[in-house]
Amino acid sequence: MIKVNVEIKNKSWKEKIKNPNKYFNNKLNKVSKIVTIFKKKKITFTILLTNSFNMKKLNKKFRNLNKPTDVLSFPFLSHRDFRLSKDNNLYIGDIATSYEIIKRRSQKGNFYIEFDKVWIHGLLHLIGYDHIKNKDYLRMSKMEKKILSFIN
Repeated sequence: MIKVNVEIKNKSWKEKIKNPNKYFNNKLNKVSKIVTIFKKKKITFTILLTNSFNMKKLNKKFRNLNKPTDVLSFPFLSHRDFRLSKDNNLYIGDIATSYEIIKRRSQKGNFYIEFDKVWIHGLLHLIGYDHIKNKDYLRMSKMEKKILSFIN
């Protein structure tokens, strides 16, 4: 089972997603069915729905990159500690997303599909996926596509 705490720091998010808890609970129930680690443990994370200005500040502070980005992930546990944890009740970390970047990317498509791509990408980082090496990128991309096709 997976649960999310939603923090909204931008009014555009409130206008776009009227009930974010319901939105995420619906999606996360589906994610729990196909990601095996979520079947075995009670997992919680937080998502911050914010703007590009705040994302730029976070990116500068934590990655020393002075530009906004679509998503940032802040894992609470290392990949190894997450996988080896015997605790069945885990807080796995935080995700932050930018409204403006998602809106701009979705101008020719669907805002919600683009949003799902972004937060799923962030969630996978929280559970140990990365894309530093090409084989890791391919593994992560495959899992993202599998989840997105199941939840949309």
